[in-house]
Amino acid sequence: MARNADTKDATAAPTGRVAQIRAVFTMTRKADPAVVWWMLGSLVGGTLIGYLIGLALGHEIYVGILGFMLGLLGAVAIMGRRAERAAFSQIAGQKGAAGYAMRGLRRGWNVEEQPVAVDPRTQDLVFRAVGRPGVILVTEGPVPRVNRLVDTERKRLNRILPDVPVTIVNAGDAEGQVPLRKLSRTVMRKKPVLTKTEVSEVAKRLHALGAARLPIPKGVDPTRMRPDRKATRGR
Repeated sequence: MARNADTKDATAAPTGRVAQIRAVFTMTRKADPAVVWWMLGSLVGGTLIGYLIGLALGHEIYVGILGFMLGLLGAVAIMGRRAERAAFSQIAGQKGAAGYAMRGLRRGWNVEEQPVAVDPRTQDLVFRAVGRPGVILVTEGPVPRVNRLVDTERKRLNRILPDVPVTIVNAGDAEGQVPLRKLSRTVMRKKPVLTKTEVSEVAKRLHALGAARLPIPKGVDPTRMRPDRKATRGR
């Protein structure tokens, strides 16, 4: 019985991965129909280039197969990049979208899952991340309006951590803001000024002090934010 269960689990895993890839492709195709042609172009182009190079070398079959595999990898990479854009386009405008986008920060960053500052009236938000560039405050809301909220948080941090740089990044699609899909890359490109040990110490100190205990607007939960399920299913 145990052997049969192991066999069932082994066969179920690939099926789950295939279903996941199919769901991602369906979501991406609905949001960006051109992705099909880009993927086909990569597949056909890679195969053709491989075949022509192989023809010149006298090994058109083997090099053609290699070209096909490279084209397939290119097609998967294209789907992944466009799927990311599709996912961000679905959450754009939702409360907490900036916090969700900050999940793209790689290892070495300490990201607060909940906003550290909230304006209950306008529902503008400020999220925080700590990394080697120092403390990054990411705003969500119109820049002129959210400036007061984030400036208050910046002054509070400057009192607590006078030697740690605090950088403000405005997330959004308006002028002077960083689009959600570019948010994590923009933050990670900031010049490092702290050591890994200092990053850990700063994060621990901020965690011990706690974030601003303000009422969180309804619907703001970056930990549960997901792209539209109907779009994912292709409905």
